[in-house]
Amino acid sequence: MQADIQHDRLEKFRIFYNHTIQPELMRLEGRRLRLLFLFLISILIFLGVFILQLLLNQFALSLFLLIPTILYSSFLLYRIQKFRITFKPHIVNLILDFIDDGINYGRLEYDPKKTISKSRFLESNIFVTNPKVYQGEDYIKGSIGEAKFELCELNVREFSRVRDRLNYVFRGVYLCAEFNESTRGEILVLPREFRQYLTRSMKAISLKRAVPIDGFMRNKEFRELFMTFATENASFRDMLSEPTQAALVNYRKSTNKEIYLSFINKKGYIAITEPKDILEPYLFRSNISFELVREFFEDLNMLFRIVEDIDTTR
Repeated sequence: MQADIQHDRLEKFRIFYNHTIQPELMRLEGRRLRLLFLFLISILIFLGVFILQLLLNQFALSLFLLIPTILYSSFLLYRIQKFRITFKPHIVNLILDFIDDGINYGRLEYDPKKTISKSRFLESNIFVTNPKVYQGEDYIKGSIGEAKFELCELNVREFSRVRDRLNYVFRGVYLCAEFNESTRGEILVLPREFRQYLTRSMKAISLKRAVPIDGFMRNKEFRELFMTFATENASFRDMLSEPTQAALVNYRKSTNKEIYLSFINKKGYIAITEPKDILEPYLFRSNISFELVREFFEDLNMLFRIVEDIDTTR
């Protein structure tokens, strides 16, 4: 049933893409091709100046020709950078327009430069760290039913305890939601595959007398993929319903992305790993692709489904 609903949702998004997002991609494609043409022209100009310098061997003339060439190249690099930073907001806002048409969704707001605070990242207790690098972008906030949420893309790194270098703590999409009712106890869900890298997180929640509750999770594949911990009397059946377990398993298997969750008091925290920058445009190949926007839509859809399911069951 859940799979049919998600398939129907994706088909509706595909129709929206064909009618709304693709025309915008085609308009942006025109800008990309013009920039690419100017980029190739600039290479030819540089080659021409270089060859002329070799033939004439006149420093003053070469310098005279080099100055406008550098100015033109700087202007072109500015145009390319402007294209890159404006491409994503155009497409993200269109995707959000489709999502917030849902009956349970309030208005979704997007700010490409804003981020969730470091304190809100650390309060989840998913990642126990003292990050030396904390960078974020593509902030989205809104509401689903009674729940209010905010999310963004994060890049978090810490100094290695063994080697003199920075190690990744988390890179991906991070969501913090506040529900209408408080959660009893604390719940932590971690990917089993990364158990050896999450010892600090497991120790931190064990200090709160949390215990593994894998045996209470009815979905066998969920138990195989995730470790679940909860403090005494935690309302884990409300937060991790069977449909939510199935959705997490299906998403993990279809995308190969790791998912982390925690629930503390009224708040829920969800982190989905993403090794690359989502919706970053290409310069040397076309950006007109359904797959380019589908991945970002499915990441958001997964996060929102968890929030919506929890809000509905409470």
